[in-house]
Amino acid sequence: MNSFLKIFLASLVALIVFTIAAFFILVGMAGSLASSEKPTVGNKAILVVDLADEYPEITEEDPISELSSGDNGKPALYDLIRLIRHAKSDSAVKGIYLRCGSNANGFASGESIREALADFKSANKFVIGYGDVISQGGYRVGNVANKLYCNPMGGVDWKGYATQLMFLKGTLEKLDIQPQIFYAGKFKSATEPFRETKMTDANRQQTTELIGSLYAHLLVQTAEARKIDTATLHRYANESLIQTGHDALKYGLVDGLKYDDEVKDEIKQRVGSGKYDKINFITVGKYMKAVEYKLSGKNKIAVIFAQGDIIDGKGERSSIGSESYRALVRKARLDKDIKAIVFRINSGGGSALASENIWRELTLAKADKPVIVSFGDVAASGGYYLACNADSIFAERNTITGSIGVFTLIPNMQGFFNKKLGVTFDGVKTSPDADAMTVAKPLTEPQKRFIQNDIDTTYHNFKSRVAQGRKLTIEYVDSIGQGRVWIGSKAVELGLVDKIGGLDDAIACAARMAKITDYRLREYPDKRSFLDMILGSKEQAPQAAIRQELGADGYRIYQTIKRTKSMTGVTQARMPFELVIE
Repeated sequence: MNSFLKIFLASLVALIVFTIAAFFILVGMAGSLASSEKPTVGNKAILVVDLADEYPEITEEDPISELSSGDNGKPALYDLIRLIRHAKSDSAVKGIYLRCGSNANGFASGESIREALADFKSANKFVIGYGDVISQGGYRVGNVANKLYCNPMGGVDWKGYATQLMFLKGTLEKLDIQPQIFYAGKFKSATEPFRETKMTDANRQQTTELIGSLYAHLLVQTAEARKIDTATLHRYANESLIQTGHDALKYGLVDGLKYDDEVKDEIKQRVGSGKYDKINFITVGKYMKAVEYKLSGKNKIAVIFAQGDIIDGKGERSSIGSESYRALVRKARLDKDIKAIVFRINSGGGSALASENIWRELTLAKADKPVIVSFGDVAASGGYYLACNADSIFAERNTITGSIGVFTLIPNMQGFFNKKLGVTFDGVKTSPDADAMTVAKPLTEPQKRFIQNDIDTTYHNFKSRVAQGRKLTIEYVDSIGQGRVWIGSKAVELGLVDKIGGLDDAIACAARMAKITDYRLREYPDKRSFLDMILGSKEQAPQAAIRQELGADGYRIYQTIKRTKSMTGVTQARMPFELVIE
């Protein structure tokens, strides 16, 4: 007993000491952050934009990185756009070094970055693009550079676009799992991986048109940038003519073949530095901390960034929780100093009920002040549901939108449990349908009819919301709905979107509608506290480890399985499939 008490007391003392030490470490780290000097840009600065970094809609603060390197982490997409715009008029910044080997950003995000770089060039400043091997994603942004180089032993990926979908029907059959699927919309192919072994004709049609539109946009932009006609560029891909860096140079896709040191020597020459001078490279994270790049004014426009799956409840920072976002919209609505609301969406959808609840709050806000919506890479299904009643909707040409349709999935795992695991179930219930949502047995025919009726009702409500908000007939909405996805430029033609433009255009529209010229932005969600950032980094660590271990493709499969579990039994207004284009 005495031995136990000694061990217990020693452990307790150790725990107390550790807690106190951790507290003072956190206080010290917070003090270090608070007292850190504002970095300076310096002379002959070269802003470094690395497309391998993903620029999300919501800033991802990294306190550990800031303490170790003084960098402020990766800025959000709109921060990056504003920083490039600020650099355009900043005499200290002479040019941009664009690292474009790979591109972790989506089509619409890439379009926004490319437009900002083109605008930067208009001030007679240079953009130098470089990559050892330049992917198609990197090239679609990088081709805007004044000079684009690749490694002599590297090359440019120029083979056209392709996407591949994974089908699990055969796997489920082997496991004796029956996917009980209910959906509305012939193009609503989110459930296809569970009920088919290949793409349906409807899905193949919409995917072919979508990828064709994205590819055509790449050809047009490249033709303008490289002075090569689109037919010739298409032939390069069809005949696989671009195999090496020398091929890329021969056929005019790059301006030269250079090693990293040679590119940096050229940058030195452009800014008038000597051979042994160090280039004043400044990351966008440091530049964000060094300069004042945000608007200042008397009035306020709220900009609410919504990114990720739409879910019921509060959600996390990487998702759109209905409770959290209703509260944000309501806060902006009731704030008299806020004259307009801009709602920025980057989401493939999620819970239909959560989408309805946020739609409701945005509709209430619209009655008090202008509500403008801006679409990012994706604003489809539930993401479009949120937007459909706004005063005006802006999308990029490459935004993926539409997908007006719903579905749900309830797997019957009785065979798997019984035959594969030897597990059986038994129980009692007070009514015939009390256990309708269990996965341990198949649904009855009346239960199936009830669920399908619920899906059809939700789809009708979805169409009604769109028809009311966009001033269209339900019949017309159904004709362009059915779960079908559209590219932003086509969505304008169909009446689902008002104008092509980025977040800046949406904010300018909000200011016009609110009849204000002197304004600043109030951005939501708020930045996290230092402690929240530390705890958030701890929560994200397991996901980062899984991603590193599985790789990009393996992690995508893992996320698909995880998402499928969360969809079970919940009516979904979700994009029909995850589009990965290579």
